[in-house]
Amino acid sequence: MLSKRVSRLDASGIRKVFDLAGKLTNPVNLSIGQPDFEVPQAIQKRAIEAIKEGQNRYTVTQGIWQLRQAIGQRLDEEFGVAERNVLVTSGVSGGLVLAFLCLLDPGDEVIIPDPYFVMYKSLIELVGARAVLVDTYPDFRLHVEKISKAIRQRTRAIVVNSPSNPTGAVYGRAELEGLAELARQKELVVISDEIYNKFCYDEPYVSMAGMYERTLLLRGFSKTYGMTGWRLGYASGPAQLIEKMAMVQQYTFVCAPNMVQWAGITALETDISEQVEPYRRKRDLVYEGLSKAFEVRKPGGAFYIFPRAPKDDGEEFVRKAIEQNVLIIPGNVFSSRNSHFRVSYAASEELLRRGVEILCRLAG
Repeated sequence: MLSKRVSRLDASGIRKVFDLAGKLTNPVNLSIGQPDFEVPQAIQKRAIEAIKEGQNRYTVTQGIWQLRQAIGQRLDEEFGVAERNVLVTSGVSGGLVLAFLCLLDPGDEVIIPDPYFVMYKSLIELVGARAVLVDTYPDFRLHVEKISKAIRQRTRAIVVNSPSNPTGAVYGRAELEGLAELARQKELVVISDEIYNKFCYDEPYVSMAGMYERTLLLRGFSKTYGMTGWRLGYASGPAQLIEKMAMVQQYTFVCAPNMVQWAGITALETDISEQVEPYRRKRDLVYEGLSKAFEVRKPGGAFYIFPRAPKDDGEEFVRKAIEQNVLIIPGNVFSSRNSHFRVSYAASEELLRRGVEILCRLAG
C-alpha cells in the first residue's frame, strides 16, 4: 500500500526518546533541542495583534514583502551585498525540503560531514538521492581534503551546519574559505544551515554565505527567539534556485503562517543577548563536568555537546542513563558511528548539574 520511499524511513531516534520521556516521572531531560526560554513578550504581542488585525489568511508564497525586506536589509548589512534573493519558509526544515527537491534528481549525491543533523540523510534519500557521509571524528572539524576525495560525477551539493547539531562545532574562516574554493572548482552548491548562528560563544560567527556565491543560506527564528512551534525560517541564495524553491513551495507548504511572519519582523528588531548569554555558562558547566569522566570536545556553539561513550557503545550507555531517569540521545541517530551520545544543555542549571552528576557516575 505504501510507497518504497516511505518504507525506507524510520521514526527519528530523537522522536523515540521524546515518546519515552512521556512515560517517565520527572525525568532529567537532556534530549530536547529547543531553547528553555519563552518567546520574548514583544514578539508574542505582535503575533496576537496580527491575528486581531485579520492577518490569518494565505500570504504570497515567497512571504510578505515587509518581512523579506527586513531580512534582506540585515543580510545586506552582514555581507555587503545588496538586493539579496529571499524566500520565507516554514522553518529551516521547510527550506531543506524545498532545496533538496529543487537540486536533486534520483541518483545524485550530497556530501554531509558526519556527525550530522538527523534530517539531512533522510530527506536526501526521500527524494531518491544518496547522502555521502564524510567522517569528521575525533575533532568534528571541516576536513576539506576528505570532502574533496568524496566528490564524484553525481555530486551536486555539500551541506554545512555551523554551529553544529549534534557536536556544537563552529567552523572557522580558514575552513570555510577552503570549502568555498573547492566548491567553486567543482561548481557545487553549498547548503549552509545556520539555524544556531546566534549561539556562538568563543569567536565572532563566520558564515559561508559571505564567501561563496553559490551558497544557499538557511536561517530561522526557532532557536534564536524560542519560536520552535511557530515554523518560520528563510532562504537566501542564487536567484534561479530561490525562484524554483518558491515555485515548489506553492505546491507544498503554500506559505509560512501569516501572523508569524508579522511577528518575525519584530523578532528581527529584538535583542536576545540576555537569552543567549546564559547558554555560554551552561556550556561551560556541562563541559567542565563531563570532561572529568568522558572524552569530550568543548563545543563552540549551539546548545549540544557530544561526548564519547564508555566502551564506544552509545546505545548501551543511553540505555543505562534512561534507567537512571536521564534522557539523552545515542550518537548513531546522528552518525554512522555508535561511539558517542548527545546531551542538550537547553535546560536549567539545576537540571544540568543533576544530569552531569548521574552521567559521570554511570561512566565510572
